[in-house]
Parts: sequence; structure tokens; C-alpha cells
Amino acid sequence: MTEDASADAATDGGVVEHRKLIVAGTGISGLTAAIYAARSNNEPLVFEGTEPGGQLTLTTEVDNYPGFPEGISGPELVNNMKEQAKRFGAEVKNGVLKSVDDSSRPFRVELTNGDVYTADAVIAASGASARTLGIPGEDDLMGYGLSTCATCDGAFFRDEKIVVVGGGDAAMEEANFLTKFASTVYLVHRREEFRAEDYWIDRVHEKVESGDIELMLNTEVTELHGTPEDGVDHVTMVRHPEGHPTDKLDDPETEEFEFDAGAVFYAIGHTPNTEYLEGTSVQMDDEGYLKTKGGFDGGQTATDVEGLFGAGDVVDYHYQQAITAGGMGCKAAIDADDYLESLERAETEQTEPAAAESDD
Repeated sequence: MTEDASADAATDGGVVEHRKLIVAGTGISGLTAAIYAARSNNEPLVFEGTEPGGQLTLTTEVDNYPGFPEGISGPELVNNMKEQAKRFGAEVKNGVLKSVDDSSRPFRVELTNGDVYTADAVIAASGASARTLGIPGEDDLMGYGLSTCATCDGAFFRDEKIVVVGGGDAAMEEANFLTKFASTVYLVHRREEFRAEDYWIDRVHEKVESGDIELMLNTEVTELHGTPEDGVDHVTMVRHPEGHPTDKLDDPETEEFEFDAGAVFYAIGHTPNTEYLEGTSVQMDDEGYLKTKGGFDGGQTATDVEGLFGAGDVVDYHYQQAITAGGMGCKAAIDADDYLESLERAETEQTEPAAAESDD
């Protein structure tokens, strides 16, 4: 887009500003995209979203991100990447995307505060939020004995009694993984039957037989106890023989009890932060994760909407690791750069014949 066209867009309909590239999200994927995009002179505007820094800010120590042999805190890693992006020319602003209008170009991006920006390309790196139980103790202990990522934090709780909450594939996989570290893993599920695939149920039952996992069925965690300094000390649970005990608290068959535990892991799913894209033509799965092109050639992060790219946990519901999110952010920035260059070439081809005709 030419400077004159950009100026027209910025004054049309109360638009605050036109940018070549807008990045939604300041987690690892968004900030990696910002670093690469800024180094390509695309001057990205990055909006922090509802969870600035993403899920990594809930992790007190990150030991599996390459380049930090002594580990690094999640907030410190995110802040370092943010400063790195700024050094190359990225601009980071507070703001939550409300909608993206892809019916014409440039994209029209509206924030929840009413501000409107336009952009030639958009990278959706808004992540996925881990679901929680909403019980007392959660807010104080998240990152201090309460976690939503076993591969991130499991090694911190060697020889501890670890509680895993959930009944699907993720819970089974997390419980199985945590047996590498825990004295015993206690898999807590509110029903008698699991939702997981038979493969994972069989794997867990093998661990039950070996004494590494104990099942606590028809049981729910209702409160977490401990301090940020000392971590989780114990949890309060309720149990009912017919399941869903929190729906039957007044039933005399419901039993409440305290249970010692050194850590609690939630594995009850994630919700991708894609609400602002619901009005677009972008394709999503039933859970709301973005569908991207994939494959082996360039453009792997492209969505069905030309100029709109997806990266990180907003796309990846399987790995959900900082390092894989960073890799996807890099790909998205390169794909966006290729797209922006194609726009510039098309614009040049349109203006050159016009200039030749005026010379005649």
C-alpha cells in the first residue's frame, strides 16, 4: 500500500493508524513473529491481548527452553523477547482484539476499547487459555505448585505426591508422563468412566497395576491449600459414589476429605483465543483452533484468508510448547513477509504501466 493510500486508510472511519502488519498476542509465538517481522522492516504493531506474555508468565521456572542452562523464569523470558522485538522496531501496545474484518483490504482490526486499525497482513498468535476449576487457592498457587503443563513443570516435583485433574486424553498423557518424577500420581476424575481413547486408558491402567498411578474416581478437587513460598501443601476433595460430587454437596453420601499433595496439574483442556476471528472466513476446527495450510513448502502458517496467518497455541493443540510456538512464530513472520512483498510487487506492476503511459 502506498503512503497516500495508508494516509487515506488512517483517516477513514475513525481509523487510528494503518500498519503493514499487526500481530495479535505477546506470548512466545507472537513475540518471535514480532522479532522476525521487525528485522524484515515490516514494523509490526503487536497487541498484548487478555493474557500479556501468554501462559509462560504462569511458569516460575523454564528449564527446557534452549540457551538457558540454569533455567529462566517465564516472565523474564517473555520480557527479554519483548525488548528484543522493540530493539528491531516492533511496537507493543496494550489492547485486545475484538474483531477482524476481512471483507476488503486492508484488514480492519477493531479493539475492545473501540479503536480501529488497518493492516495489510495479520498474524494471529493469541494462544489458548488453559481451563481452570475456579476454586479457592487457584489464583495464589498458579505457578507455585499448581500447573497446567506437565512437560513444563513436572521435573520440579520429584518424589512428590502429584494430583492430576481430568479424564480425557490430555489427563491420561499428563499422568503417564508425571510418573517419571512423582512418588505416586493420583488421577482425579469426577465420573466413573473416562473420556480418553482406549490407548491412553490402557496405558494408565498399566501404571495403576505397577503402583505408579492411583485412580480417584467420582471425585473432585474443591480447594487448594498452600503458599507461593512453600507451594501446594494439600487439597480438599469431595467424593460421591455416583459421580459429579460438587453437584451433590448436600447429599449425605457425599464425602469431603483433605488429601496431602505436593503439586496439582490441571488437564481439563484449553480454549483457543479466536473469538475475534469468528466473523472472518478463516477455517477453524470444532474447538476453535485455526486451520493453517501446513505442508513442506512456504506459506505453512497461512489460513484460508489471504494475508491472515496463524502461529502458536492458537493453531497447535498437540505440542503446546514454548519452543514449538516460537518456531511457528518465525514461520508466520516469514510467510507474512513473503505476502507483503507480493503486494508490493503487484502495486509496482500496476504503477509502472501508468507511468509509461504518462510519458507518452
